[in-house]
Amino acid sequence: MESAHELQSRALAQLDSIWDNAKLEEWRVEFVGRKGAVNALFEQIGALPKQERGAFGKAANAVKNALENAFNAKVGAIKQRELSEALEAEPLDVTLPGRRPQRGRIHPAIQTLREMYKIFGEMGFQVYRTRQVETDIMNFQLLNIPPYHPARDNWSTFYVADTDERVVLRTHTSPGQIRVMRAMYPNPIRAILPGMCYRYEQTSARYEIQFNQVEGLAVGHNITFSDLKGTLTEFARRMFGERPVRFFADHFPFTEPSAQMDVKCIICEGAGCPLCKYTGWLEILGGGMVHPIVLRNGGYDPDEWSGFAFGMGPERITMLKHGITDVRLFWGNDLRFLEQF
Repeated sequence: MESAHELQSRALAQLDSIWDNAKLEEWRVEFVGRKGAVNALFEQIGALPKQERGAFGKAANAVKNALENAFNAKVGAIKQRELSEALEAEPLDVTLPGRRPQRGRIHPAIQTLREMYKIFGEMGFQVYRTRQVETDIMNFQLLNIPPYHPARDNWSTFYVADTDERVVLRTHTSPGQIRVMRAMYPNPIRAILPGMCYRYEQTSARYEIQFNQVEGLAVGHNITFSDLKGTLTEFARRMFGERPVRFFADHFPFTEPSAQMDVKCIICEGAGCPLCKYTGWLEILGGGMVHPIVLRNGGYDPDEWSGFAFGMGPERITMLKHGITDVRLFWGNDLRFLEQF
């Protein structure tokens, strides 16, 4: 036991005066190296009486830990001393420019979202925010999707609470139509409703469990389907440039009639490519005339008022504009992807 304590004291005394890397390495080999003095202590354990081995082994371990910790601390102290000496010996040029901090970037989906705000703002639409947690009544029933309606299969829903009034994470921004109508009645409406939506789907290159969506709503007297087509055609022109668009019939429970809008493929210019599935066209949004039931649920008499609504996804439009093939890139936080924007 005395030899162990004596070894520790001697090694620490020598280490205290060392300020050279070469001598420090010699010290390491002599004391804590594979054939050093500390390992020699452990080799003595077998020659001791059985009742003394445990205490001596514990003491030897304490010596080993103390010397290794002291060695690591000395390595850091030598580096710090060398740095200080270098700074004192070399002249410091205070005129050199400092390192510029890395600047963050606006997320590509948010860039598209802001561009959409600008386009619709110039057309007289105001931005209206609504809640992300909704009741089943607001998310489905007031939008002409009653319980057990087959259209509910199109929205894989996260149910937050199953009480008398079922609570869900909104599957689309469409319930905002009811909220903005009830808030604005009896005035005309021209608004977009951006926000995050959630669907219980398997994540893949084409589907995510959360995504941004922008809902558009216009309510007034004598609004027609031509107003919808004119608004969306102008939006496509400003977003994608001068290129053909097309409308064809679709079905959504909360609009009647309903339509889908396509724009000629940005990559192949209509010749056909994997992005457009060789059709030459890219789907960018869906919309239609607000269903009379939805108007009435929002407080507007469909005999006096009419309106149109549409919905689109900033991530999808960003993918189409830049030829991105995997929606998971938007949420992967991979700087190699994000720094391109």
